[in-house]
Amino acid sequence: MSIFNKLNPVTYKFVQRVFNYREINAKKSAKTALLQTVSYPKNMLVLCTTLAFSLWPVKNKDIAKTKETAKPLPVLEDADKLFDNGFYEECYNLLSEYKDIGNVEVQWRICRALYNMSKESKYDKQYKNNLVVQAYDIIFKVLNGTQDAQSHYAVHKWYAVLLDAKSSLDGIKERIKQLENVKKHLDMAVSLNPSDATLLHMLGEWCYQITEMPWHHRKIAEVLFASPPYSSYEDALEYFMRAETVQPRFYSLNLLRLGNCYLKLKKEDQAKYYLQLAASYPAKSNDDHQANTQAANLLKKLK
Repeated sequence: MSIFNKLNPVTYKFVQRVFNYREINAKKSAKTALLQTVSYPKNMLVLCTTLAFSLWPVKNKDIAKTKETAKPLPVLEDADKLFDNGFYEECYNLLSEYKDIGNVEVQWRICRALYNMSKESKYDKQYKNNLVVQAYDIIFKVLNGTQDAQSHYAVHKWYAVLLDAKSSLDGIKERIKQLENVKKHLDMAVSLNPSDATLLHMLGEWCYQITEMPWHHRKIAEVLFASPPYSSYEDALEYFMRAETVQPRFYSLNLLRLGNCYLKLKKEDQAKYYLQLAASYPAKSNDDHQANTQAANLLKKLK
């Protein structure tokens, strides 16, 4: 008897979708041109690189209901499973079949899939940029659409992510110009869903990057703003700790940032504790490998 015959109908349907999409996309990839990895300057404000981790499962209460049936859309469960397992393109292709029904839950998930596709090294730079712009255009229209969309935490969350990503394509001046808007929408998202650990981490990262802003970027900010954005390691630490309290050890880079902040504040014992957690975190993604390496290097300097 085939092992698939033993699966329950829901699991069987999901497995079938994954294999079907992988087969389709394997054929597409054969036609794709030679792809290259994009690298960003180290000193640039890198909010986007730490926002890509927002891959956490969506709770059933967040699943959309269609106006016609007032029942959850089954496609959202399938899409979330694909997304949580790293099948971003498959997730996007599945959701695209429903993009015209005007459902906010479908639309922000499409943006999430496009953004995470833009982080994959298998695509070339221009294609990645196009994905970011496409996702931003969608979330911008959603945000300026219905009242329901304007009061949805995920819409503000992904608008903040994509505003930062898109503005970075237009240069450091535009990115700095949009910093306050990015934080405004992160704040709105947290006010709508204060128990989202990834949002709290994003706010911590915003504070950390502002505090770490290079001198020449600060000069640009001083030209653009009467009162340039300001933050501190204490502010960043507060958000990272709140995220850790909401969902302990949910993200390797949150542990790393806790270690970073404590080091900056000259609290080595606390720093070692979180750096050890980050260094030993099970590596399942590029972010995890990055956290492992950076934490291990910092621990060597502390010994």
